Amino acid sequence: MKMFLDGKWVDRDEKIEVLDPFDNSLIDTVPSGNDRDVETALAAAVRGFQITKKMTVYDRAQILFRAARLIEERLEEFAVIIARESSKTINEARKETSRCVNTISCSAEEAKRILGETIPFDSFPGGEKRRGYYYRFPIGVVLAITPFNDPLNLVAHKLGPAIAAGNSVILKPATVTPLSAIKLVEVLLEAGLPPQAIQLITGYGSVIGDPLVADERVRMISFTGGVEAGKHIAARAGIKKIGMELGSNSPVIVWKDADLQLAVESCVSGAFWAAGQNCIGVQRLLVHNDIYDEFKSAFVERTGKYRIGDKMKEETNMGPMITETEAKRVEKWVNDAVAGGAKLLTGGKRRGALYEPTVLENLPADATIHHEEVFGPTVNLYQVDDLDEAIKEANSLPYGLLAAIFTTSIDVAFKASYDLDCGGVMINDSTDYRLDSMPFGGVKYSGLGREGLKFSLQEMTEPKVVCFNLPGM
Repeated sequence: MKMFLDGKWVDRDEKIEVLDPFDNSLIDTVPSGNDRDVETALAAAVRGFQITKKMTVYDRAQILFRAARLIEERLEEFAVIIARESSKTINEARKETSRCVNTISCSAEEAKRILGETIPFDSFPGGEKRRGYYYRFPIGVVLAITPFNDPLNLVAHKLGPAIAAGNSVILKPATVTPLSAIKLVEVLLEAGLPPQAIQLITGYGSVIGDPLVADERVRMISFTGGVEAGKHIAARAGIKKIGMELGSNSPVIVWKDADLQLAVESCVSGAFWAAGQNCIGVQRLLVHNDIYDEFKSAFVERTGKYRIGDKMKEETNMGPMITETEAKRVEKWVNDAVAGGAKLLTGGKRRGALYEPTVLENLPADATIHHEEVFGPTVNLYQVDDLDEAIKEANSLPYGLLAAIFTTSIDVAFKASYDLDCGGVMINDSTDYRLDSMPFGGVKYSGLGREGLKFSLQEMTEPKVVCFNLPGM
């Protein structure tokens, strides 16, 4: 496959191999972009913005509606690409493709809701003869940097709102999973997006990342990835908008009155979806002492039934991690925790990039797998007696994306909702629940700003005030 720069699909002699993480088979190659490609992308994006900012709302929306229909028609084609280049099973990939259809459709709808307001200038003395309003205008060139774990829908979460707002976009997809992003750009162009509106550059972040991030022609960076990469970007970005969805270590409280079957099923799925490589995946389960043993037994039993292996088989529940290197990292974190006193309840074995769904308890406070984002198929169990204690423990780490609580008490649910320090609280759902139109983001090291289509549009536009002084009034 090729890059898309300045209205043309281009190739380079230097290639990057895209491998299936299950068996390391070669799927395709993409060009390894260089500094000249970066300059081409930046200059073309600036010219493209002169086109996109003049497009009507109707035209933007219709392009996105057509793109959504094309994706829906080719759902299986997209799903196979996702499943092959990423960690997702074919069923997980189908769900991601369906979500992408929704993301692009909702972006089209939200394009029509970029609204302003009248301003009561006569609310302060001296403004009696003034009338006016504000409206929102596109911010300019948006740099979208996307991760490997949702290689289609997280790209859509950036391209959809950026296009809906009238911006031009430079897309830098994850090096290991660029194929889904390329297919999405192909569909957008087929749907009528002006070629100058989007630049797609593939390559290594160490080569093309810094010059893209630092360039003053970029007016907003929308980044999803790890905390260290986020710090690196923030240090080099200069004066421009930055939206970041970063790491997490999601806590779930299972209270003594919880529906245990619901909690077990939801949290097993929430912990091991996409081999645990999920920014809102369940990592810490804080379970009330009264039900701890019962919950633990049921959770471990359900985890043990997970079928891992070939992603393309319909019966597979979980595929490999994105690389064997990542699986080895998780293996080391688990082994270090066990050596420090943690108890391994199930899992803990690796075969290549496949790492078994793993459950731990009695985690020492200094264990890396306790206090950092694991981004792998492991979950930790903790016993709690008191709701304030559970909330304090949930808030104890420097992350705050989503949290969750299972309870049948409205009082407990409301207390947790207000006291948990995070970007969203799920009641009787695991942290893995997300609606693509809800405001999505976190506090502390979990990010800056909010995604979700309406909220991304706010980030990707600026308000402009228009004030008339009407002395003849």
